[in-house]
Amino acid sequence: MKNDPIRIGINPISWSNDDLPSLGGETPLSTALTEGKAIGYEGFELGNKFPKDPAELRDLMAGYGLDVVSGWYSGRAATRSAKEESEAVGAHLRLLAENGCKVMVYGEVADAIQGEPLSLYKRPRFRTDDAWKRYGENLTDFARFTLSHGVRLAYHHHMGAYVESPDDIDRLMAHTGDEVGLLFDSGHTFFGGGDPVAVLDRHIGRICHVHCKDVRPDVVKLARNRHWTFLESVLNGAFTVPGDGVIDFAAIVDRLRAHGYRGWLVVEAEQDPAVAPSYAYADKGYRTLRALLDREPVREVA
Repeated sequence: MKNDPIRIGINPISWSNDDLPSLGGETPLSTALTEGKAIGYEGFELGNKFPKDPAELRDLMAGYGLDVVSGWYSGRAATRSAKEESEAVGAHLRLLAENGCKVMVYGEVADAIQGEPLSLYKRPRFRTDDAWKRYGENLTDFARFTLSHGVRLAYHHHMGAYVESPDDIDRLMAHTGDEVGLLFDSGHTFFGGGDPVAVLDRHIGRICHVHCKDVRPDVVKLARNRHWTFLESVLNGAFTVPGDGVIDFAAIVDRLRAHGYRGWLVVEAEQDPAVAPSYAYADKGYRTLRALLDREPVREVA
């Protein structure tokens, strides 16, 4: 599998949630790594429980026969200059580069409300074309810096942030250079009001990293209608693993393969492990994606 152009990894959020420590906070990292390896995952994205020293991280992961996939960086390019971002990212960028990562998950946290007790409709927005232009230019400059260290910025559109909806993604891509890659997140795309396959098709040339979340549409609908916060939406089960919701992962995998995607599919589904047991759901997510990668792609008839 290591020679496959598309590999399957997982985020430790299935075992313990960095934003909500009450969800699996007591679960040691060793449990996640042992179980993830046993299931068949080839690598993990980073979380708060991983070492921050490059050599220590490399030794830890080698002991489990796992690769480092990538790691989240809390960026503030909406309020800081590219130069300030380049200075701030130094230690994290080294951690990723020295552990063989090709992409860095970029989450815009400036003014974001994903961890705040605020309804999602109160998220920040760029109101003018000029604001989008300035943000895009700044982000592209920063992405040029990370790329000079061998790591491409993978922009994570996210609920409660400046880039949430399909229209936001379109505008981001229009105002940034190719140095800025897109992290396609199926669950956030659906929750943000989009058709995941349509958004994937529109921006497949820029996609450099993929988060595989499924959704429970009835919960998503309640979250919107009742003005839930992002964390309330998570606690109530808006997200789940591939194969447990309604997203067409077969179409997503087929399109990625047809386009020649080379990179990771990362199972990342924020759930309460007391309600959705970590091993069982991580196993279901892996088996769903593995079966899709192992089958012959469906060829459309003209």
